[in-house]
Amino acid sequence: MAETHFFENALSDWMKDDGPDSEIVVSSRIRIARNLNPSPFPMLATNQQSKEVLDQVSDVIQSEEFKAIDHFTMLTLNDLNELQKQVLVEKHLISPALANESRNGAVILSDNESVSIMVNEEDHLRIQCLMNGFQIREAWDLASQIDDQFEAKLDYSFDESRGYLTSCPTNVGTGIRASVMIHLPALVLTQQINRILSAITQVGLAVRGLYGEGSEALGNLFQISNQITLGQSEDEIIDNLYGVVRQIIEHERAARHKLYHEWKAKIVDRVSRSFGILSYAAIIDSKEAAQRLSDVRLGADLGIIQNVTPAAINELMVMTQPAFLQQYAGEKLTPEERDIRRAELIRHKFSQTEG
Repeated sequence: MAETHFFENALSDWMKDDGPDSEIVVSSRIRIARNLNPSPFPMLATNQQSKEVLDQVSDVIQSEEFKAIDHFTMLTLNDLNELQKQVLVEKHLISPALANESRNGAVILSDNESVSIMVNEEDHLRIQCLMNGFQIREAWDLASQIDDQFEAKLDYSFDESRGYLTSCPTNVGTGIRASVMIHLPALVLTQQINRILSAITQVGLAVRGLYGEGSEALGNLFQISNQITLGQSEDEIIDNLYGVVRQIIEHERAARHKLYHEWKAKIVDRVSRSFGILSYAAIIDSKEAAQRLSDVRLGADLGIIQNVTPAAINELMVMTQPAFLQQYAGEKLTPEERDIRRAELIRHKFSQTEG
């Protein structure tokens, strides 16, 4: 089918170019939660009611105004197999909740996958815009443009005093989650990370792992986002996150400078060992692979490793996840088989960069 590239390519097109501060900020994301009147929220909706929501959303994306934004493809979850759903989760294009929900769930994707609109997840609409590097304001501009198109044609659930109404009370108000995925290996290695993360939570921001709430910060990747959606404007939320992340970037740069100039032999040894293990390991689990890839990415950013680009590391971070490994292998794999395939895939990719 024409949409197979969504499942076959680990690296979304929007991730292939460097963005501002991309040696530290991997991506910027805006997510907007919206619900439609008079339909019950998805968790309470009947099959017919959720189908009506899907039909309304489908009509909007067929409009000329919407098509002027970009070309979009709608994938209904019932038409996808379990492996395809998990690949979309690993690429951050849908949530685990949507992957596990089969009742008229769908995702609308732009060709370059920078826009992902989930339908009938926790809310009727979850509009997500992703951009490379530190482009949180640009991501908000695009998400707002898409939101305006939906709001012009659909009746949103809105209260004059509370704002946009959502299934989860923590999203009521603006309905906006602004977040960045940030790589902080130097702050971890210099043992400053706990102090930094504690300060972040004290200014109304949340810190999560690679796959959001409840997930581990594998590979020194942290997701930093706003917690407050009620009582602040959209611009205030964006500006607060922007200011805090800008400070974190500077702390990470200072920590990298310290590592390279004061502990150069140790950091070169650490990076080189990880590069060697990844280049020759016959079996490696996902946790170790993430940590070793983090070391190599730091080495590439510091100029210690010459032949591996950050984009190649980003691609491997996705391709070495369980569902994508099985998609790549074309068969279901046991955990041990995945560990063998993961090592094989990394060896192959690194041998290509050396050539």
